[in-house]
Amino acid sequence: MLPRALLVVFVAALAFPGGAAADTVWLCQPGAADNPCVSDLTADVSLPNGETRTEVKSPAADPAIDCFYVYPTISGQQTLNSDLTIEDIHRAVARVQASRFSEVCRIWAPMYRQVTARGLFAGGLTRKNLGIAYRDVRAAWREYLDEHNGGRGVVLIGHSQGAGMLVRLARKEIDDRPGVRRRLVSAILLGGDVTVRKGSDRGGDFDHIRACRAARQTGCVIAYSSFSTPPPRGLSIFARVTDRWANQPNPDRLEVLCTNPAALRGGSGALRPYFASGSPPWLSPLGLYEARCRKGRSASWLHVSDVSGPSDPRPRVEQSSGPAWGLHNVDVNLTLGNLVSVVRRQAGAWARG
Repeated sequence: MLPRALLVVFVAALAFPGGAAADTVWLCQPGAADNPCVSDLTADVSLPNGETRTEVKSPAADPAIDCFYVYPTISGQQTLNSDLTIEDIHRAVARVQASRFSEVCRIWAPMYRQVTARGLFAGGLTRKNLGIAYRDVRAAWREYLDEHNGGRGVVLIGHSQGAGMLVRLARKEIDDRPGVRRRLVSAILLGGDVTVRKGSDRGGDFDHIRACRAARQTGCVIAYSSFSTPPPRGLSIFARVTDRWANQPNPDRLEVLCTNPAALRGGSGALRPYFASGSPPWLSPLGLYEARCRKGRSASWLHVSDVSGPSDPRPRVEQSSGPAWGLHNVDVNLTLGNLVSVVRRQAGAWARG
């Protein structure tokens, strides 16, 4: 399960002015030594009847596409913005959230001067501080396109503050640029409240990038915030349109997008979680959770249900920070197997198309 230390907090990534972008420091890049985005993918797969089998998978030797990953709020530094020092916590979250995508893509992950956990509650949510973080991500993206992409398809992957940064990046650097947009395999933006027009698959944050509604659809976005109980009105941090989630939001016109990677066309689907474990390094409980997108009380969310029954002894994830946060700290890992499977099919469709 995701360590409690990796509990993350969303910050909306608005286009604020800020300090000049620093030279890119790569947390993950192909060929790097001690790359946390390429790790042992061996997992214990547990079944409802108590049986366990070992699953052995490996990073792809020569994947056809790339992934561009931006990590969530994890810095414990005491400044409002972090520096670019790679710490153990950065390596840990990259392994937990990004490394399984190495089955299907080369992974690029920049360091950025994010608003720290302390900064979130100590006056760091200013135009200057948020701008510093975004400008680093934008500079890394431009460097990646200019020097490393070579015309390859690319998947954006971000969670929480990382998703917020990528929402802004996609809106400004991809959505209105057809040449770049053609390289977008998909955007996986979780716990970041992507907005769309009510009843539509686009029209909020993006004009052209639509919600993914089929596994072979490309150039689209997968987005959700996960809860096991309905987000409480007036308290939930996620799943509703507020003035923190979008530029000049209009809750009467917009809603938060929910796309279920276990059932992109709609309805309920079985989740394939992967949680960080000990030895082997992953645990994947099957038949434990199902999910469907739900709406109500002006909120849109991925509703996760325990379907195994009370006799199943396997441990469960909990809304450990309360109903306002939902299952935010495991947004990625609850559907990680589903997401990797979708990206594999999208990569094939992108290559053919």
